[in-house]
Amino acid sequence: VQLQASGGGLVQAGGSLRLSCATSGLTFGRITMGWFRQGPGKEREFVVVTRWSGVTTYYADSVKGRFTVSRDNTKNTLYLQMNSLKPEDTAVYYCAASNRDSILIMDSSYDYWGQGTQVTVSS
Repeated sequence: VQLQASGGGLVQAGGSLRLSCATSGLTFGRITMGWFRQGPGKEREFVVVTRWSGVTTYYADSVKGRFTVSRDNTKNTLYLQMNSLKPEDTAVYYCAASNRDSILIMDSSYDYWGQGTQVTVSS
């Protein structure tokens, strides 16, 4: 099983980025996927989760209305569109996968992790 996150970079406040998480070795269409992030000096925190059906999605309050998660089951890829970025969004962003079909907000609930991609938002 492999998860490969990409799309991070440096952006000014108010800008946008789109992260991707390409997966292999999973039955992607029946996997719960999530994004987490870890800012400098902070613990890893939940960002968003989407159940395999794609119908149920749950966002952290800090990103609600600015970030949008989507998944392409034909490409086995998860996306995170991030708009109106703020300096406090600066973090390494990780994608994660779980075999459980549920809303999972604890990182310990996930079975597989990508390597992370750095997002830096300048003020």
